[in-house]
Amino acid sequence: MAKLEGKIALVTGGSSGIGLAAAKQFVDDGAYVFITGRRDAELTAAVKEIGSNVTGVRGDVSNPGDLDRLFAQILREKGQLHVLFANAGVARYAALGTITEELYDSIFDINVKGLLFTVQKALPLMPDGASIILNASIVGSKGFAANSVYSATKAAVRSFARTWTTDLKDRRIRVNAVSPGPIDTPGLNELLASSATGQQRAKMIAATVPLGRLGRADEIAKAVAFLASDDSSYVTGIELFVDGGIAQV
Repeated sequence: MAKLEGKIALVTGGSSGIGLAAAKQFVDDGAYVFITGRRDAELTAAVKEIGSNVTGVRGDVSNPGDLDRLFAQILREKGQLHVLFANAGVARYAALGTITEELYDSIFDINVKGLLFTVQKALPLMPDGASIILNASIVGSKGFAANSVYSATKAAVRSFARTWTTDLKDRRIRVNAVSPGPIDTPGLNELLASSATGQQRAKMIAATVPLGRLGRADEIAKAVAFLASDDSSYVTGIELFVDGGIAQV
């Protein structure tokens, strides 16, 4: 039997990159998956690419009304939720001295507030023994230039994994964080394109990874599937680095 057979899963930000790869992996492992995204065209394309056992729900995790509508649909259609991958997030460069209130709000609203209320609103649908995976990042442990706001949001995500593990211990709901290194995704490409030295920066990043390359989204997806399944039944509160070694040496 597939390791997620009969499970209902949700992947926020599931229309591209790591989220899409995780949704595909969950379906391959036997789950039925709901994915969210902010753009109809990308969401429709992702549902078509996954092919079966998937429902796309348009919405923005920073909008509480969208979250309420999402969980009402999951409750109506499936009745419960066994796995949550809180993946939706954004990244923008801004050096100290150039940070605006708009940039701060836009990143924290999605990466911190949106993630927090995604998890909190999901809890009534989750049975005891369910699994929550939070998408953090190596930037929460590193001091990369012009990344202070984004890095702070991911440090908060890591802290959530610890505190929610304690909050939910009586329900045996496992909460873990996965921390990707530099991964070749549309999101990273867009971020690099926003910098005048984007391609040069990509090569520089790859050169600093001990494995000598950017990671692939499917490599993160396999780690997330491990944390979602009973293969990790005695694992909770951790930060699983999937980073080619960049934050380890």
